Amino acid sequence: MKKRNLLQRTILILAVTLVGFYIVIGPHGRRPHLSDFKWSGLKATLATNIHLGLDLKGGSHLVMRVKTEEYLKRLCEDNATAAQNAAKDANFEVKEAHADTSGGDYRVVMQVGDPSKLSEIRDAVEKKVDLGDRVGWSFSGSGNTMTWALSQATQRALAQQATDQAMKIIDSRINTLGVTEPELGTHGAQGSHEILLQMPGITDPEHVKQLLKAQSHLELVHVVSTPAPAPAQTYSTKEEAIASLNSGGNIPANKRVLPYSERAELATETNPNAPKATKWVVVESPAIIDGIELRNASAVQARAGGDDYEIQFSLKKSGADKFGDWTGKNINEYMGVVLNDEVKSIAFIKSQIFDTGEITGKFSKQSADDLALTLRSGALPAPIEYQEERTVGPSLGADSIRSGVRASLLGLGLVVFFMLVYYRGSGINAVVALLLNMVLMMAGLILFNATLTLPGIAGMILTIGMAVDSNVLIFERIREELRSGKTVPSAVEQGFGHAFITIIDTHVTTIISSLFLYVFGVGPIRGFAVTLVLGLQVNLFSAVYVSHTIFILLMTRKGRKVESLSI
Repeated sequence: MKKRNLLQRTILILAVTLVGFYIVIGPHGRRPHLSDFKWSGLKATLATNIHLGLDLKGGSHLVMRVKTEEYLKRLCEDNATAAQNAAKDANFEVKEAHADTSGGDYRVVMQVGDPSKLSEIRDAVEKKVDLGDRVGWSFSGSGNTMTWALSQATQRALAQQATDQAMKIIDSRINTLGVTEPELGTHGAQGSHEILLQMPGITDPEHVKQLLKAQSHLELVHVVSTPAPAPAQTYSTKEEAIASLNSGGNIPANKRVLPYSERAELATETNPNAPKATKWVVVESPAIIDGIELRNASAVQARAGGDDYEIQFSLKKSGADKFGDWTGKNINEYMGVVLNDEVKSIAFIKSQIFDTGEITGKFSKQSADDLALTLRSGALPAPIEYQEERTVGPSLGADSIRSGVRASLLGLGLVVFFMLVYYRGSGINAVVALLLNMVLMMAGLILFNATLTLPGIAGMILTIGMAVDSNVLIFERIREELRSGKTVPSAVEQGFGHAFITIIDTHVTTIISSLFLYVFGVGPIRGFAVTLVLGLQVNLFSAVYVSHTIFILLMTRKGRKVESLSI
């Protein structure tokens, strides 16, 4: 029975060891080749398998804040326009509606013609617009003024919602860029609305910053124009465009005046780099289709040829139905493609259009790819501003790796030397268990797709100390049993049995402490906790199970009775 148990132990240890070695040095996701196990192949495989953190690989560290106040302000402005349109659709007289964001409060204020009908107007507005107590807006009326104020609790909830949405969009854009192992999460105190982004291997973050910051808010709008077939009406200055509205210099809530850039007619003939001529157009508000209805966008070479690119986009079914309905009713009208509050192109509606369109504008391949990416990922709910930026060069990361490896090897070497000198032959047992511990710990990090950081290396070094401590506890307990006159087999069994309780106690308490570090700590602290917890769990296998098996093998070798033990 003992031999059968020993065989099972040996098979299990060999299987775990081989699997651990293959996870560390074997290629993942493809069949291995002989070249993979040469020195150059091993280095390449290790570099691929072990994910290094920002402090080891080099890269960029960005802290950005979502400007949630801009999000809440735009929400109020949109609701003010929607409330005015809803009241007018119900045949109530509305003098004006606007958003009031003074003093840190967010309100929608509307002036109506008949103060006696405030209740009816309120009902008509709240049927069509997300205003009212059920969505966190408190109503008050005085004279001919109607006010909806956003409560503080709803402000906080909406601000957090905008931050979460921004994080999802940033994550989508970063993943599409192909950044390896980015780390994205919240940063700072609760309510600061800050986002931390770490990008290992990215040492020039400017392009990424511009891409993340891009709003890329797409709208399809109705361009107010003279009757077709006359060209779409444009104005040389913004003032001319506003004057055309005959509103006393004010822009009505259901209109917008936007810039429209077009290249001079002779630009492609005589001067390809001629500056754009900026004009102004009047468009209706709200937009026909918002970017949220976008299904896909891609950069393609312009049909005119050359080096120019354009963006083709398609709409979701709900947007396509809405767009098809509008274009069917507005044949011979003009439609504008608006990107970030700038009209990029104006199209003449010749027939009903449903789900496709294009954005032209002399884009380069890089700018077209970037714009298509930001359109696909969606518009940020609010602008972001960068609070902090750090770049770790690859040479500094390489120095950190060398220092960490040197410290680990030095610590490991000193421990091995001590165990061999102090415990002599039995020290080899501890060294084998210790080396296996290191291999299995690296395999665990790779298996769980964890990122190795400099604090993680510190956790590995501490694990070496904990592993040796376990062997010292076991060996000293065996010494005590031998001094009391017990036989070697009995002393080994008693030593492992009594020391095991102490080892479990120390490991469990340390693991609990490490879990608290992981839950409440930030990035570097969590990296330390991960490697420490993983190393301690592996140590229970290597320092106890493997070490005990080696002793059993020695004592049953060739059937000889062991009279003494080198310990």
